[in-house]
Amino acid sequence: MISRRHLIRSIGGLSALGVSTAAYGVGVEPVLRLSITRYHPTPRQWPADFPLKIAVIADIHACDPWMSLERIEAIVDRTNALGPDLIVLLGDYVAGHHHVTRIIPAGEWARVLTGLKAPLGVHAVMGNHDYWDDKLVQRAGQGPTVAHRALEAAGIPVYENDVVRLTRDGRPFWLAGLGDQLAFMPARRLRSAGRFGVDDLAATLAKITDDAPVILLAHEPNIAPRVPARVALQLSGHTHGGQVRLLGWSPAVSPQHGLRLAYGHFRLKCDVIISGGLGCSILPVRVGVPPEIVEVTLGRGPALA
Repeated sequence: MISRRHLIRSIGGLSALGVSTAAYGVGVEPVLRLSITRYHPTPRQWPADFPLKIAVIADIHACDPWMSLERIEAIVDRTNALGPDLIVLLGDYVAGHHHVTRIIPAGEWARVLTGLKAPLGVHAVMGNHDYWDDKLVQRAGQGPTVAHRALEAAGIPVYENDVVRLTRDGRPFWLAGLGDQLAFMPARRLRSAGRFGVDDLAATLAKITDDAPVILLAHEPNIAPRVPARVALQLSGHTHGGQVRLLGWSPAVSPQHGLRLAYGHFRLKCDVIISGGLGCSILPVRVGVPPEIVEVTLGRGPALA
């Protein structure tokens, strides 16, 4: 997870690079750049002759001026232009910092996301900021969040420790959505009860009823070392690639289980792809990790076999 102390220290270190770098990190990379990052993993659990293209959208953090409705519309258009079979939304739809001119209500950004189109649909999980921003849920110790309700009202299903069986060209696979691992802020009440998240990996995977391959959606990548080989691919966001990434190193992301699960493609028991996301958290700054839509292509298909 990105910590405030590590991120601010990393950004402070950029001062040596001069004012121009700071201006770029605030005024250019977060709001003007948008890249498409492509991965073609080959998990052993996924049949090589089963092609599937997935578009991944993570960490929108809707707010003015950094992630306006117009910018989200542009992201929707770029995503649709990829022609994916499936679109997944990996959480953190709400603003992640206070340096904003307007908090965009959930109903507004959710309506824009209804413009996403794919033959196998659009599927979502929640992120920690969606929980942290919802004071009623924090007090009650349970959801659903405002963001969750807004997406479902807009016709986009949200998975919290749940699964859905999908089929492409007669071939099935499972999409599993994990509940957020950092859903509750570390208040004394929740700490004493040992409850920080709503995730239940074992219960989620227990809902799978056949041997079709599995794709896991998990906002935070931290769960990756615990994900069994039954899963072919884990898709995560949350880290923003550290927001400041220098020569492939994300100093704001601390190691978990001996791994710095900050950004990119990892091979553990299953393949793990961590998106750099689209918005910003803590501070509206990005350097070396521009906002991105991720395209993941599984299998080769007959044309490439």
